[in-house]
Amino acid sequence: MSEQWVPSGTHQTSHGLPAAFELARAATEAQTLPELAGLLRQLRRREARQQGETLLTYRQLAAKTGWSRGIIGEYFAGNILPPPERFDALIRLLGATPAEQGVLATARDRVEERRRRPNRDHASTGRAVVRARAGGPRTGTPYPRFPVPRQLPPALPGFVGRATQLAQLDAECAGAVTPEGDGVASVTLMTLSGTAGVGKTTLAVTWAHRVADRFPDGQLYVDLRGFDSTGTVVTAVEAVRGFLEALEVPPERIPTHLPAQVGLYRSLLAGRRMLVLLDNARDADQVRPLLVGSSSCLVLVTSRNRLAGLVATEGARPIGVDLLSTAEAWQLLARRLGADRLAAEPQAVDEIIERCARLPLALAVLAARGAEKPAFPLAALAAELRAAPRPLDSFDGGDAGTDVQAVFSWSYRSLTPQAARVFRLFGCHPGPDMGFAAAASLAGLPRAQVPRLLAELAHAHLVTEHTPGRFGAHDLLRAYAAEQVERLEPAQARRAAIRRGLDHYLHTAHAAALLLQPGRDPVTLAAVAPGVVPEEIADLGQALAWFSVEYPVLLAAVAHARRSGFDSHAWQLAWTLVDFLQRRGRWPDLAVAQRNALAGAQRAGDRPGQANAHRDLARVLSRLGRVNEAARSYRQALVIFAELGDHTGQARTHRAFGAMFDGLGRHAESLEQSERALALYRAAGHIAGEASARNAVGWAHAQLGQYAPALGHCRAALALLRTTGDRHGEANTWDSLGFIHAQLGDHRAAIRCFQRALGLYRRVSDRYDEADTLSRLGESRRAVGDAAGAARTWRRAVGILDDLGHPDAERVRDLLAGECAGDAGHTGGG
Repeated sequence: MSEQWVPSGTHQTSHGLPAAFELARAATEAQTLPELAGLLRQLRRREARQQGETLLTYRQLAAKTGWSRGIIGEYFAGNILPPPERFDALIRLLGATPAEQGVLATARDRVEERRRRPNRDHASTGRAVVRARAGGPRTGTPYPRFPVPRQLPPALPGFVGRATQLAQLDAECAGAVTPEGDGVASVTLMTLSGTAGVGKTTLAVTWAHRVADRFPDGQLYVDLRGFDSTGTVVTAVEAVRGFLEALEVPPERIPTHLPAQVGLYRSLLAGRRMLVLLDNARDADQVRPLLVGSSSCLVLVTSRNRLAGLVATEGARPIGVDLLSTAEAWQLLARRLGADRLAAEPQAVDEIIERCARLPLALAVLAARGAEKPAFPLAALAAELRAAPRPLDSFDGGDAGTDVQAVFSWSYRSLTPQAARVFRLFGCHPGPDMGFAAAASLAGLPRAQVPRLLAELAHAHLVTEHTPGRFGAHDLLRAYAAEQVERLEPAQARRAAIRRGLDHYLHTAHAAALLLQPGRDPVTLAAVAPGVVPEEIADLGQALAWFSVEYPVLLAAVAHARRSGFDSHAWQLAWTLVDFLQRRGRWPDLAVAQRNALAGAQRAGDRPGQANAHRDLARVLSRLGRVNEAARSYRQALVIFAELGDHTGQARTHRAFGAMFDGLGRHAESLEQSERALALYRAAGHIAGEASARNAVGWAHAQLGQYAPALGHCRAALALLRTTGDRHGEANTWDSLGFIHAQLGDHRAAIRCFQRALGLYRRVSDRYDEADTLSRLGESRRAVGDAAGAARTWRRAVGILDDLGHPDAERVRDLLAGECAGDAGHTGGG
């Protein structure tokens, strides 16, 4: 007699026949729901015996499946037919062998067919046949195993970095089924999204290989070509059919219609531990038919779009993929070119990374070029990037997939016309980012229309919303936008857009600057261009907040205005930045802005612009220690203001010139300049200017030891300032009064004055003057015997000055060191 096949892991009944064979025979004969429920109860009893228990309780099963005890009871009672994926998961949990799973699945489908209309459904038929192939009984032959597809593309050997994203993927997958099969995935769908060329596929494939052992039933992969150069997107029908073929479903058994195909695909994966990688998806609708119903499977989707619909309706966990860090970019180049080669030319490597915008695709293209010519210095590659008339011309790897410009174009072509125009106009913006109001002015659109358009760009990862309401793009995307605006927008339209953007920033910044320094004389501005709506800045707090966010854009706008031939905008924008940047101690930035302002005003022959730029450039040059250059600029400003008959301009220049002499310890010259300013302001009836000049005169008298006139001028200044609302001027005057009282020996009065000054400096966000006053406050505290308070005050001053990179930090540090040394000496002497 021929040997009878017995599935492994079974036991014998009292009749000597395998229990699995009896169960399979009963399943073959089962036609009704009560008969099917009886088979489930039989499995439940058998599994309990094998586990050494009386019976698996509904509570135990509920804990393992996450289903309610009530519904599990209905399944075993035969009142409800479990859905296919639940039925498959349940019989696997109850210890059914692969052979039993096949015949039981066939029995379940037969019961479902009898409960429906007589005609057989394609999906059920296909599922039953495939289940029979996966484990159904066949006469005299072993049951074939379920196919285990391994479709992942090769992992890239040079993969580097992405520690944050890998940790996120691992964390989300932590609850997935283990190789032992004792868990259920808590997350079944994740998305990786990011801009073109940022390395989403490389990251996804690398991670998928790392976790492949967690999915022993296989890994499915498809490139959906959502942003392919040919425009040929893989349809859901094509993708599902490819997966069914990978699962070895015979062509004649694959249903004709998509719903039936999807049903068969999901049935095959139900209860199995599989990873499905859907690469380069265009949108959520392309992905949905490929999602799996089983919680034991994990689907990972990559896309240039955010796929917010999957997050909202399918509960996908989104993970963003951003540009590489500088350190990661170094690692990428080192893997491709060798660490020694990079170490020999670190400056060239830094420039290459910066010009590649830390975009992995751009770095890979440059690395390939360097690898082809190992004898070429990297400085030559950097020089090539620097000299390219069009930045993107250097990033063509020889085919569509490695041509950065082409890769960007696939995302750009997917935009609506209005969103595409807004993206192009990023090429007319100075950068680095913009808010809704600026984008509306740049495009000449109503503000209400802009959030939707920017959201579309952010969804496509052509811009990044790095903070709420602030949108920017890396340098290569900005270069692509500039190419598109040059190609598609007439020169007149481009110039109009640049003008609208500059008008927006200039008129908003001018209003904010006058709130920062109420006594400052406004600049006469041209009317805004049509379509421009400046932002409304209501008070000092809003002005400071606006400048804090926008000053990098304003600095870029000064240079942009000069390059674009908007010379008046250049010097006027630089004018608006003076007070804010001085208070923040950003003198190098202010020097660059004022040089651009002066060059633009000179080119335009704008004499008021030249005078203002000379004066403001002189102020920052004096702060930077370039005294001779500063003095020349002050004198040139005075000559031009005199030619123009601008007395307040002259007065403001004398006032600033006097401050420079004060810093040099030339107090008599400082007093002379301050008195000239005071006379000019008084003649012009300029109350705010007179108050500022009186404080300067009082300060100069105090430096010369003339304390009576010093007090008189400073008190008069304070009375005038209370009528002007000039908080910064008040702070300066309280600081002067504190110094005078300290020199007179009344340190407690000095401390009160310094504290008033500090409160006002903090309100107007003047960090340098705050630190300067703190240093004097510390000296007065030491004078009244408060050594601990003095040390604490000086530490705060040193912290601010160190942040500003100001050399005064050393002077205050010496005071602090002397105090600490004195304390130590006192302690040692007992």
